Amino acid sequence: MIIGIVGKPNVGKSAFFRSLTLAEAESGNFPFTTIDANSAIGYVKVNDPALDFNKHSNPRDGYVIGNYRFVPIEIIDVAGLVPGAHEGKGLGNKFLDDLRQADALIHVIDLSGGTNEKGENVEINSYNPANDIKFLEEELDHWYFNIIKRNWESVKKKLQLKDMKIEEGLAIPLSGLKINEKTIALALNELNITKNNFEEKIFELSKKLREYTKPMIIAANKCDVLQDNNLWKEKLEKLKNEFPKHKIIPVIAEYEWNLRQAHKSGILTYISGENNFSINKIENLNENQKKGLDLIQNTLTKMNSTGVQESLNSAVFDLLKMKPIFPGGSKLEDKNGNVLPDCFLMEEKATALDFAYRLHTDFGKNFIKAINIKTKMMVGKDHILDFGDIIEIISGK
Repeated sequence: MIIGIVGKPNVGKSAFFRSLTLAEAESGNFPFTTIDANSAIGYVKVNDPALDFNKHSNPRDGYVIGNYRFVPIEIIDVAGLVPGAHEGKGLGNKFLDDLRQADALIHVIDLSGGTNEKGENVEINSYNPANDIKFLEEELDHWYFNIIKRNWESVKKKLQLKDMKIEEGLAIPLSGLKINEKTIALALNELNITKNNFEEKIFELSKKLREYTKPMIIAANKCDVLQDNNLWKEKLEKLKNEFPKHKIIPVIAEYEWNLRQAHKSGILTYISGENNFSINKIENLNENQKKGLDLIQNTLTKMNSTGVQESLNSAVFDLLKMKPIFPGGSKLEDKNGNVLPDCFLMEEKATALDFAYRLHTDFGKNFIKAINIKTKMMVGKDHILDFGDIIEIISGK
């Protein structure tokens, strides 16, 4: 699973990526700062399940801070986008090619309205950020449309010669977008598309497939620019009313970056996504640093968080509906004494048998039963797992 960070140049996209991953992505106030897709590991935040047993887990991958466990996930920061990407403008072709691998998107926009459609700095509040949401959706819709349109004639011939279904014919040209026959069939059925009306409904199909396969969170960045008069709240509500289907989260990526860097260096203790932090040695700070941290704390109190962690969690758990599942026995420990060292992000309807196969093919093939460690109940292969379950698989070998 891969989460793509997208958006036009100069909206703070790379700062958002850096704050999620602590990766040193290039950033700057000019278009196309990000030329290549940067890939790094970010972390979704969940409750540490070992706490239910008065323990703390020892992750093999990821980490624990306080009562929370941070589970790794791949994130890509995709090259800057401008209107006309599907026509090859700007770095459009590269943007779309890099974007293929993403399962969900976090679209970073400049809520302050200080970045125009070309990614250039303009007067604050002079540009409507709603335009960015519209143009990205339009670019992706046209991208999907062009792929389907370009391949339709050859697909149509196959449909006539082999009497195959539309979803069978489109599955191969759309496989690069992670679209399978089941997804295509679902969209065709929802839109009542048949072989007879397909050509007149290609764009409708493109839009629906984009919604299915590139779901999107809106990260409304640079709220700090507007915080003095709470204008960010007004602009945020306006966007939410205009785009009711989207989850739109207020964000200050630079604050998150500063807090994570300060935590990493030991200056303070900060758990990403929280609305507070504690300074470890205030005597080591100068007056400017103290004022800066006071400003950040006041903002966190108003906004409840920087919004960065919430954006990633929402993409993984709300859009993709994934759930963390932990393999473990009654003692929770592996042979080295590590408590719940592993965590797997599973799909919404994943069963105990699905989890067994995820752990090892032999566990799935020789599945006998599973034990829910929290409830101490045995469950069968068709039992749908719950968010945060600790599961022991019992197999024949």
